[in-house]
Amino acid sequence: MTDNATVLEITVAAPAQRVWHALRDPALIRRWHGWEYDDDQGLDEEIRQIFVDGVAEDAAAMSLTLQGGDIFTVVPDSEGTVVRIVRSAKGSNPEWDDWYEDVTEGWTTFLQQLKFGLERHDLAERRTLYLDGPVGGTTVMELFGVAAITGAPGSAYTALVSTGDAFSGTVWFRSPKQLGLTVDQLGPGLLVLATQPDSPQRPGGGAQMILSAYGRGAEEFAALADRWTSWWNARDRAAGCC
Repeated sequence: MTDNATVLEITVAAPAQRVWHALRDPALIRRWHGWEYDDDQGLDEEIRQIFVDGVAEDAAAMSLTLQGGDIFTVVPDSEGTVVRIVRSAKGSNPEWDDWYEDVTEGWTTFLQQLKFGLERHDLAERRTLYLDGPVGGTTVMELFGVAAITGAPGSAYTALVSTGDAFSGTVWFRSPKQLGLTVDQLGPGLLVLATQPDSPQRPGGGAQMILSAYGRGAEEFAALADRWTSWWNARDRAAGCC
């Protein structure tokens, strides 16, 4: 590891072998990684490309080296298990340099989804919704109506959000570009709001929302997803984004 390496890590209150299994079994990976695609096979294909194809695995050391050079390690700790990602240096894969920050932010989100899925639901099945797009000079937190939630992780909140839903829960995590909120009304669920970095492909940056909900039937969740998507698209039209 070099002094300027990008290192992400999180402590999960679960045994190391359980966490390792969550990183190696594709059926379990899909219960925390990313989000469901409209194409039923999309998430499974992404998981195969990232966690299976060309991966160098050291099961004894509980270490993974992905195709792009990012290294995962799972380390037992007095408080549970530390999951650490050491990112490959920017420039080592020039074709991905424009997306380097996006990948780093993505791993930040997915580590939190792993922690939440294990600690709060023991990797039960979930339903997900993903929304993204330009923000027109504001933030996704302001757009969604949660900018006033300024407490530290673990602090309680209640909010009437922009979709019309009344939510309560706790602040799950904060990072410079992301806010994670538990949502009691959805299982509890986990809502991650993120500012997307500026890039040549995304001048001015953007915003994304990832919702993971638990214990909701297909019809109930589809109604929520339709309502949120309609709100998001109406916001885009009002801003002249599309």
